[in-house]
Amino acid sequence: MGLTKTEIFTDQQNRIADLAKAFAHPARVAILQLLVARKACVCGDLVDELELAQATVSQHLKELKRIGIIHGEINPPRVCYCINPIVWEEARKAFGILLDSFETSPACCN
Repeated sequence: MGLTKTEIFTDQQNRIADLAKAFAHPARVAILQLLVARKACVCGDLVDELELAQATVSQHLKELKRIGIIHGEINPPRVCYCINPIVWEEARKAFGILLDSFETSPACCN
């Protein structure tokens, strides 16, 4: 396996890349959209809504939790997931700063 050389990039660059992973798969985007719309959700509802296997949904939830953009409360036998507003705001600001830093220039590559 090759090295990613993440150590040569700034903490901010690494964090933006890590946050971008949360949006790097359509299933994770769909999960985030459902959580935003419902304010909370249980895993079983996600499986029914997305029509994906439980194991697949669990893997996507695991990645979203690793990034910190969602958190879950365990109330056996269910786990309730919701958006982490602190990390959501961090992502909104980070992507906003990055995307807003580009100013349209008429003489670019055309």
